Amino acid sequence: MSGVKGKLLIVATVSGTLSGFLLPYADHFRSQGWIVDGAAQGVTADPECHGHFDHLWEIKWSRNPWSWGNLKAGAQISDVVRRNCYDIVHVHTPVASFVTRLAVGVKHDLEKLRRVKTGDKTRPFLVYTAHGFHCHPRASLAEKILYCALEKLPARYTDALVVINREDERLARALRLASSGHVYYMPGIGIDLDTYSRRNVSISEVQALRLELGLAPTDHLFVIVAALMPGKRHQDAIRALSITGRRDFHLALAGVGPELERLRTLAAQLSVAERVHFLGRRSDVPQLLAAAAAFILPSEREGLPRSVLEAMAVGTPVIGTPIRGTRELLEEGAGILVEVGDAAALASAMQWVVDHPQESTALAERAHKRVRRYALERIISLHESLYEQLLGRP
Repeated sequence: MSGVKGKLLIVATVSGTLSGFLLPYADHFRSQGWIVDGAAQGVTADPECHGHFDHLWEIKWSRNPWSWGNLKAGAQISDVVRRNCYDIVHVHTPVASFVTRLAVGVKHDLEKLRRVKTGDKTRPFLVYTAHGFHCHPRASLAEKILYCALEKLPARYTDALVVINREDERLARALRLASSGHVYYMPGIGIDLDTYSRRNVSISEVQALRLELGLAPTDHLFVIVAALMPGKRHQDAIRALSITGRRDFHLALAGVGPELERLRTLAAQLSVAERVHFLGRRSDVPQLLAAAAAFILPSEREGLPRSVLEAMAVGTPVIGTPIRGTRELLEEGAGILVEVGDAAALASAMQWVVDHPQESTALAERAHKRVRRYALERIISLHESLYEQLLGRP
């Protein structure tokens, strides 16, 4: 262990969270002399994670929070933490965060009881990044009571609770969701402003993409980059496309998920199927955004949507909903907000973007100036400061 600055375990429910969002953190801390391991379901089979961690631990989580299988997963992750003597365990996503904090914390309490005569064994610091609490204002009363109670259960073991939007920060402080630790606000998990830069997208790439979609030179493209899940409400954008009645409007949906066939059916029912493009997973998101008249995110719940940040960074106008996270990003005239589920208002916003090009450009420019505060290097620096603080280093 000579020369090792610390041992860090990054935990998420599924490997996609690690490969999609957290690899830059693993790379950075390894470059600084840390040992960094990753734990998630499917992580050992995920080629994108290999080479970024010192070791990968396969944990059999269930994404269903009520599954008994998570008890076994709790025992797995607790054993991994005990055997590897981590300094910090940083957990993400609801199921993994809840189970890991409880499993590690309760096991440590039991060990303290057994070791009462021989001294305590120090557990690692537990850091929890909340990517959007389920007990949010738009939740039903029953959901608020249930999820707030669940959030409080592992709070006593949480040494640092990281929140990524101001609404969650207020909630965390009011409910004392880190009762033994502290609440830290960090603006998201960071965006690479070099990758998502219009300067790095060529005209030929945009033209090739439009050709792939079969667009005419006068056609206008609207883009959604989001998993095809019910809460993202892609159906509102499809309905809005139909309401506009404009044959020169096209909608591209980049993402996969269980809503695919239902959305295809809806597009066919509304006679817009030929103008709704289901793209699946894409590796050319900057090019998609650069080709778009506007980016749309009609979600009913978010934490701090990185897809909106990506559009802001590329300089593409954003149409979103006034929900936690999205509203915060689009403050000060940085985007257009329409009510959740209001397809007619969304259609009007799509029309406005195309009919008012100068105003839309000014809106995108304001957003582009705001996005700098969410730069990846800044957020990594905040994590570095937090870890050093927990470990008592200057």
